[in-house]
Amino acid sequence: MPPRPRLNEQLLIEEAIVLIDREGPQGLSLATLAAKLGVKPPSLYNHVQGLPGLERALTLRGLEELSKALRDAAVGRAGSDALRAIAHAYRTFAKQHPGLYAMTQRSQEGRDEEIQAAAWQAVEVVLRVLEAFDLKGDEAIHATRCLRSALHGFVTLEATEGFGLSLEIDASFEKLLTMVDGGLRAAFSS
Repeated sequence: MPPRPRLNEQLLIEEAIVLIDREGPQGLSLATLAAKLGVKPPSLYNHVQGLPGLERALTLRGLEELSKALRDAAVGRAGSDALRAIAHAYRTFAKQHPGLYAMTQRSQEGRDEEIQAAAWQAVEVVLRVLEAFDLKGDEAIHATRCLRSALHGFVTLEATEGFGLSLEIDASFEKLLTMVDGGLRAAFSS
């Protein structure tokens, strides 16, 4: 049997991501994670400040990865093309990392500055995409909230098997994006 890798913060976070993606954030506990890693729970305190520290690290990682996925999707695109690209990246992230995605969904306003900054990076990507729709200031924030609500609703229903009819879910997602695109143009145009 190969030796177990030396426990460090990176390994701990990676294993915690696997755990929450499988069990959801509610399944996260230091005891469960320690058992998965083959160590005693007190060993984890050498790398994270208890469960709150682990949750913070997971939230930060989730926000960073989501922001990167959105940014990578938007590069070289504008307008409707960029909107669709970031929407697909958002959906893909939520599907690939459902637990990590769930960790990103709480408002970070007034919380830890590092986490707030990471959350703002995702918002900035969306705001840049919305510039092509001539949206700025408060209107851009309203549009960002609307877009997030539509995407979050869709990915949450998809993840919980809320779409029971036999119609193709990908086709429904494309219809949603067409509605969002048209809605942005209609609701926010002068």
